[in-house]
Amino acid sequence: MERQFSLEYWIDDKWYVGKLKEVPGVFSQGETLDELESNIRDAYNLMVEDEAPQERPDIQRKEITVHVA
Repeated sequence: MERQFSLEYWIDDKWYVGKLKEVPGVFSQGETLDELESNIRDAYNLMVEDEAPQERPDIQRKEITVHVA
């Protein structure tokens, strides 16, 4: 499966630095734009891998309501 994301990037001290606009916390850098794109993909995949559900029979879930101002 593939998803489309917006890569926001800038140059900082000769490095391409960027983040995925739709996924807070996914940042990376590279010496070239192609390297940044590759590193961002890796960072996203590592984040998704870390968030994969763990098989734990003791985990419980409950729906809650949160007031948003």
